[in-house]
Amino acid sequence: MNFTPTQQQIALTFLSGIGSRRARVIIRHFNDLNEFFSEKKLNLAKIPGIQADFISHKQRMLALEAAKKVDDALQQLGGETVFFTEAHYPRRLKQCADAPLLLYAKGKIDWNPEKIISIVGTRNASDYGKQLTEEFMQEIAKTGTTVVSGMAYGIDILAHKAAVKLQLPTIGVLGHGLDTLYPSAHRKTAQQMIENGGLITEFAPGMKPEPAYFPMRNRIVAGIADATIVIESGIKGGSLITANLANDYNRDVFAFPGDVTRPYSAGCLKLIQQNKAHLITNTADLLEVMSWKDAEKPNTVQRNLFVDLTTDEERIIETLTTKKEMTIDVIGYLTTFTVGQTAALLLNLEFKGLIKSLPGKRYALI
Repeated sequence: MNFTPTQQQIALTFLSGIGSRRARVIIRHFNDLNEFFSEKKLNLAKIPGIQADFISHKQRMLALEAAKKVDDALQQLGGETVFFTEAHYPRRLKQCADAPLLLYAKGKIDWNPEKIISIVGTRNASDYGKQLTEEFMQEIAKTGTTVVSGMAYGIDILAHKAAVKLQLPTIGVLGHGLDTLYPSAHRKTAQQMIENGGLITEFAPGMKPEPAYFPMRNRIVAGIADATIVIESGIKGGSLITANLANDYNRDVFAFPGDVTRPYSAGCLKLIQQNKAHLITNTADLLEVMSWKDAEKPNTVQRNLFVDLTTDEERIIETLTTKKEMTIDVIGYLTTFTVGQTAALLLNLEFKGLIKSLPGKRYALI
C-alpha cells in the first residue's frame, strides 16, 4: 500500500465506529497498521471487540485517502503527529483510558517535562483573577514548570501570555485543527508560544471549532498535567469540567478561594467545599502538596527588624514577603482582616516607610 505509517495512523482515527478503545484493540492485534488496512473483512470480524461492519475495505480505503490529504496539509503547516504507541507520546496522558489516539502538534514541545501543570479559569476574569494569574505565574516560573491551558479568553490566555513573557514553556490545547485559531485575537500569542512550547490538538487540519469539541479538549488539558489549578471560575463551565476530569484521572486539583459574593469565585469555592480541590493561596502551597522543590525561595523579612510593629502589622508584612506585590483585596483574603482593617494597617505601614502603594490599589514592600 502506498501510504506512510503516519497516514495510516491518521486514517485509523477517521474510521467510523472506531474510538480510542477499539483502536487500541487493533493496535495490539496487528504488528503494524499496514496489515490492518489490507486485512480481509471476514478476518477482522474474528477480532474480539471489533465489528467488521464498521470497517469495510471501502471505508478503510476512503479513510486512507482522506488521511493523505490531511498529512499533506499538516506538512504545509509545519506540523507533526504523535501517535499513542510512540515513545514520546505524553506519558501522563497515556495513563488516561480515553486518551486521544493521535495528537497533531506545532512548535518545540517537550512532551514529557519533569513538571507540568494546567491552569484554567473563567473567560470573564476579574481584576482579582488577573492579578492572581500574574503573581502565580511569576512564582511558578522560578521552578521551570511547563504550563498548559486552552487558549480561551480570560484566565487561559493570561496564563499563556505570562508564560511567554517569563520565557516559560507553555502548551495551548485547541478545540479545532491547527490550520485555524479560535479566538483569532490570540493568534500573536500562539505564534510566540511556538518558540518555547506550542499548540496541540486531536482534531485534524480543516476541522473548525464546534461546541462539542471543547469538552473533548478539556480532557487533554486535565490528563496531560500533573495538576490542574483553577484560578477563578463560575459555578458551571469548562473550568469545572476540566477540574472534574482531573479528579477522575486521579490528578491533584488546586483552587484559589475568593469573595463569596463574587459569581466567579463560586466554582472554586464549590470545588474546595466538596473536597475536589486543595485550597491554594500561593505557589508554595502547590509545591508543598506536590512535593516539588522550589528552585528559588522568596526572601524572608526578619521580624527583629520591625520591633515597633504590632502583631497585625507583622502579619501584613509576612504576607507581602510571599509576593512581589498584592492588591488590598488579596492581602485581606490571606490575612483574614476586613477591608477596613486591612486599609488601616496598610496606611500605618506606609507611614512607617515599610511598604509603598502602587497603581490599582496594589502594595509592595520597600
